[in-house]
Amino acid sequence: MLGYPLDQLHQEVAYLAYHFHWHYESIMAMEHSQRRRWVEEVAQINRRLNAQTGQIELRG
Repeated sequence: MLGYPLDQLHQEVAYLAYHFHWHYESIMAMEHSQRRRWVEEVAQINRRLNAQTGQIELRG
């Protein structure tokens, strides 16, 4: 079984911690699918807000 890409895991943890101020332990306790779902929810909110304010979406 392959492990989860460490860089992607770090990005998800940082993203959720930044937006929700959740602790590392809380984020890491989530199942992968649950964590990805929260990341996508925040991303959708950001896209809507950026569209409303006319901001350009940046991709890393």
